[in-house]
Amino acid sequence: MVLFNALTVWGQKEVLKFNRDGKFKIVQFTDVHYKYDDQANSQISLDRINEVLDAERPDFVMFTGDVVVSNEAFKGLDIVLEPCIRRNIPFGVVFGNHDDEGRADKAKLVDILLTSKNGLFEYGPSDLHGAGNYVIRLTRDGKTEQALFLMDSGSSLEFPEKTDGINENQVAWYQWNMEGFKAAEGGYPKNMSFFHIPLPVYSELDSFVQGERAEDSCPSNTDGGLISAMQRLNGTHLFAAHDHNNNFIAEKDGLKICYAMKSSYNCYFKFGMTGGTLLTVHPDHQVTEELIYF
Repeated sequence: MVLFNALTVWGQKEVLKFNRDGKFKIVQFTDVHYKYDDQANSQISLDRINEVLDAERPDFVMFTGDVVVSNEAFKGLDIVLEPCIRRNIPFGVVFGNHDDEGRADKAKLVDILLTSKNGLFEYGPSDLHGAGNYVIRLTRDGKTEQALFLMDSGSSLEFPEKTDGINENQVAWYQWNMEGFKAAEGGYPKNMSFFHIPLPVYSELDSFVQGERAEDSCPSNTDGGLISAMQRLNGTHLFAAHDHNNNFIAEKDGLKICYAMKSSYNCYFKFGMTGGTLLTVHPDHQVTEELIYF
């Protein structure tokens, strides 16, 4: 791959800046499973999401897949995004394994995301796995302090049998971007990756900084080399979802291996294990994680 100047190629759409107190707050929701044709439970989940947004007032919201699961998915997606749009909060979305199972395929959902106010979704390179492989830069004083990598780990329709969720081409794209940062800014910024299907390492962990494992992990077959690449290139966090009854944050070989917490009462869940995840990037460049229960 050819090196490129990251600051020139990426437009302002993908750039976020620290707030006045020098912090940056990210609230992460996942597996909302909004059902347009079954709105009672879905509305309860939306009420809780609204409460979290009012309480935390984040600078950015991340949806880590399975936002919708319904024949009317293209209607439900707008409804789930509305709390962010109404509050003028930028947001990012990666697809889960269920989002495109209804009457709206990924192409239709992509159209919605690309035209959503405050949405930072990008389709990404057309030769990569899936739709929605893109980078969001968090900058301080004009320099990238955190690079957020959002990746498509595939859907049930694309992979009816368990297979790789993050593949080697996506990892090569990650490395290409990081070398672009180095060429443009003189070094590798800290970076996090967000995707839906957990990697094999999630099954290997049994000691947690926060949270718990309440079901076996259901990972992909391979990580495509992402773990080793992030260890070399200043990576700090990986966030997956998919397994509704896991919300742990663990440390392994210099990386935080994290589950985003399920954010609804639709589909299966465990009482006391629903909510969101708060990431705060502090003025001293450290990142803290907090599980928000609702």
